[in-house]
Amino acid sequence: MSSDLGLTPVGASTTKLGVCNLCEAICGLELTITDGAVTGIKGNANDPLSRGHICPKGVALADIYTDPDRLRRPIRRTGTGAEATWTEISWDEALDTVADGLATAINENDKNALGIYVGNPNAHSLGSMTHGFELIKTFKTRNKFSASSVDQIPHMYVGMLQFGHQLLLPVADLDNTSYFLVFGANPMASNGSLMTVPDFPNRVRELKARGGTMVVFDPRRTETAKVATEHHFIRPASDAVVLMAMVNTLLVEGLSEAPPYVDNLDALQTAIADFTPEYAESVSGVSAETIRRITREFAAADGAAAYGRMGLSTQGFGSICQWAINLLNLLSGNFDRVGGVLFPEPAIDAAKNGLLSAGHFDVWRSRVRDMPEFGGELPVSCFREEIDTPGEGQIKAVLTLAGNPVLSTPDGRRLSESFAGLDFMASVDIYLNETTRHADVILPPTTALERDHYDLVFHMLAVRNTARFTPAVFDKDKDAMHDWEIFRELALRTTARINATKPLVQRLSERVRLSLSPTFMVGLLLRLGRKTTMTQLRKHPEGVDLGPLRPTMPARLHTKNKRIDLAPAPLVADLERLRTSLPVPGEGEGELVLIGRRHKSDCNSWTHNLERLTRGKPRHQLLMNPADLAARGINDGDLVRITSRVGSVEVDVAGVDDMMPGVVSLPHGYGHQVEGTRMGHASGVVGVSINDLTDPERLDVSGNAALSGVPVTVEALVPAAV
Repeated sequence: MSSDLGLTPVGASTTKLGVCNLCEAICGLELTITDGAVTGIKGNANDPLSRGHICPKGVALADIYTDPDRLRRPIRRTGTGAEATWTEISWDEALDTVADGLATAINENDKNALGIYVGNPNAHSLGSMTHGFELIKTFKTRNKFSASSVDQIPHMYVGMLQFGHQLLLPVADLDNTSYFLVFGANPMASNGSLMTVPDFPNRVRELKARGGTMVVFDPRRTETAKVATEHHFIRPASDAVVLMAMVNTLLVEGLSEAPPYVDNLDALQTAIADFTPEYAESVSGVSAETIRRITREFAAADGAAAYGRMGLSTQGFGSICQWAINLLNLLSGNFDRVGGVLFPEPAIDAAKNGLLSAGHFDVWRSRVRDMPEFGGELPVSCFREEIDTPGEGQIKAVLTLAGNPVLSTPDGRRLSESFAGLDFMASVDIYLNETTRHADVILPPTTALERDHYDLVFHMLAVRNTARFTPAVFDKDKDAMHDWEIFRELALRTTARINATKPLVQRLSERVRLSLSPTFMVGLLLRLGRKTTMTQLRKHPEGVDLGPLRPTMPARLHTKNKRIDLAPAPLVADLERLRTSLPVPGEGEGELVLIGRRHKSDCNSWTHNLERLTRGKPRHQLLMNPADLAARGINDGDLVRITSRVGSVEVDVAGVDDMMPGVVSLPHGYGHQVEGTRMGHASGVVGVSINDLTDPERLDVSGNAALSGVPVTVEALVPAAV
């Protein structure tokens, strides 16, 4: 047929713009579609934020859409363990079964009999952001958990204490900074985290080309450390002392330049007076001379930004670390400054419009360990004990919304055993994995290429102000449901079965909110922001440039008095725990310290079954300094046993000079064990779960899990075959 009839000839290709939602970089994509299939993906050079950048995950986005392992219809489990079988069922049967199971647990016990876990992928889905949290709010359970308390609550806690909102987080103005100071972060692999910075490799080149400097502190010579101007090894969990020594140096040497809208400078100086560079050297391995020199360079730079991420937040003093990062930026005169750190101004400001709450802390506590909640969630490290411990409020049923806590939260092996003993469990997920295999029913939503997308969170954390709405690349199958549709049905069907019915007006209001599509809601929110419109974004699917970051303080603060407390009482109080908890080097003879790591071609605990992302050299090994191998009589490639207080695993070891002596590293999210699928086994991907070693009793004051800095021993088992 003639193409002027509006039909695409067989074999002809079209181009559509898309977005990668697999990490925080939110890169714009250009997809080639031939005969209804994706035949090519490249970065969209016209995207004003990602500028044509793409990483291996973006190239593999279509592999998820076509993945034979991906669930496309609801499935129900019969039997348990090795005897379990799975059968496809209709959506109506699946949704009713889940609603019955959740309502029964609540009706026969109490509202807290339902436990809910929210995984990381929810922040990357528009439908989850607009409707997933509405679903959760329909249940009044206090037993809510999420991936946030394994990697980012310290940022949010400190943001709430100092700036008045949990997601009011300053971002490095990386396109203009001249001195980038990095602690425990690896943006070469992550493209930024809680700092959306796609195309980080080129941005580092640009920084160096204008004479800038990047200094990295990390116990591993990471991909970022290897392109830095200089790198310094630092003992895990000692970052807080080094950072406070830098803050102390600013104050003692008269290098501080605090903005006029801060309080309690004198109280801060008194609180940290003993955190000297010499003390920091004694616990961190970083020389006092280096600490003073870098502090002076940072203060003298024409636009400097301090940034710390996973390595800081996932340790026992994550909140003190993030507080110290803020203090470095505030007291050096680089807060709210071009080239320093600034607050983005997104087209949809979820902090300003109330879409996301300001946050709260210790409004209630966990039943068993008496741990405080943050932002309405309990620490995920408490999840297992709330299932296992009898009594009022015991969790009897669990609903997971994406995520894989068995692999990604502390003591995951025991959490798996706890899931197996539940009365009922349901999961909204596209895969059968280590967590969802315990579900009675799995409800699979559509994937990224089948749904509209707007990033409600990551535009709030981006190094440039942009906005982008991406229509679905493909229509969803008729017998498929978007995540927001699943959430709507679960909310309405479950609440209709719960004995404690809500007032009619409240039920009608919930029904109306849940029936609005995410795309419609984005249009309304854009009107409130008045920076762009849905019409404009549809005309420019590559994204609309709203300009560089700019000073906005103190008007943007959400504190009642529009001022910043330099010495929040909870953080000052936690300094004593820091003083008394750090081990003296040399203690624990034979012990090593375990840290995690992530890779550019991994997506936390999933995508390990995609051939495109798993080819090449194995990435699962324990990394260990050659000197530590020799001291234990271990050879490179040996099979070793790693043991912590809570468990042990066996894996092969690789000797690398990139590891600080005394420190070992395992990747996060490995250890797949689902029989009958290829999860984690493409191209021979093997490995163990680091979270079979992490200790649920090791927590930051915010409740965040201390996954990094775990004391372990390592011993050889069987030499690897030659």
